[in-house]
Amino acid sequence: MKKTFTLAVLSLASAVAFAHARLQSSTPANGASVGPAPTELRLQYNEPVEAAMSSVRITGPGDAAVATDRVVADPGDDKVLVQPLPRLAAGDYRVQWTTMGHDGHHTKGEIRFAVK
Repeated sequence: MKKTFTLAVLSLASAVAFAHARLQSSTPANGASVGPAPTELRLQYNEPVEAAMSSVRITGPGDAAVATDRVVADPGDDKVLVQPLPRLAAGDYRVQWTTMGHDGHHTKGEIRFAVK
């Protein structure tokens, strides 16, 4: 009985340890070519994330930095971050994001999209 309990506790601890916020989808989608230019970027995660501990860095044509306001939480879904976007010109864009889940672990990633 003691071995079974110990194994169950270790299995649960292992599952919690690997439960970090992972990007599930984005709008625009990774690799998408969109037109007209989007007015916001939406990042959907597999678990709730902390907007205050999250950031988005966007570069556009010629690797020029795109000036943006801070990323915010979607008021209706704590698994979604919303990055308001300025008017984007045609070209390729690279989005680098970092976030922190409620478990306190930071994750980061990148998506790319194009504006026609």
